[in-house]
Amino acid sequence: MRPPRRFEPDAKSPRLARTRVGDRTELFTETVGDLPSVYGERWVHLRGRAFRTFEPARSKLSAGLVHGWTGPLPAPGERWLYLGAATGTTASHVADLVGPNGSVYAVERSPRPFARLLALTGRWPNLLPILADARDPRVFAGLVPSVQGIYADVAQPDQVEIVRANAELFLSGPGAGVIVALKTASMGRHRTAPAHLEEAERELAHVVRRVPSARLDPFHKGHYLIGGRARPELFGAAARRPVTLVRGSRPARRRS
Repeated sequence: MRPPRRFEPDAKSPRLARTRVGDRTELFTETVGDLPSVYGERWVHLRGRAFRTFEPARSKLSAGLVHGWTGPLPAPGERWLYLGAATGTTASHVADLVGPNGSVYAVERSPRPFARLLALTGRWPNLLPILADARDPRVFAGLVPSVQGIYADVAQPDQVEIVRANAELFLSGPGAGVIVALKTASMGRHRTAPAHLEEAERELAHVVRRVPSARLDPFHKGHYLIGGRARPELFGAAARRPVTLVRGSRPARRRS
């Protein structure tokens, strides 16, 4: 397929491009994978490079970028831990962003979506699937090295605590990236969505120096992208404590 007009590199990532289609922004990632498409996205080729559309209606990370997310993004050559990878829709785009010299450790606990994720990794060699529960990072600690970032989409009441337990164990150091696709509907009906967001931001502030959160409506109702860069206080002998298992209900169904 021919590339769109004004197909321009994005300032946020050398492996991200964008164009304008009418009054909307269309995003693309330079892919490390092979056809066929993952979820029906369009592929284009430009000067020997293959790109595919990064659909905001299918990916919360893309929706955040469309809404001006200013926080960390996976960069070429980095290792990222992806919690709640589901069938791999967004995880495959994160793998595109870290490029062929980077790695994405994709954790999913449900066997059915994991089977589809596993099949996908045959075409994305830097996407490494792990069948495990993100609530107990010690179970897969031997499979994941230190990482430069965590992306989480776990749709649980204690989403931030799950992220913190993994951050304490796996993040490489101060400045490492943390991105959370926050689903406020999974946090209970005793507060409004803005109140849940405020609570999650307050909890996450113990882990990262936050950037402004991005509301993901209308693409993902009641969702926000929150995160930032890891605080120095999270590291060092004085800050280290045994990783706490996070207990709770079974994960809600979600789209990656």
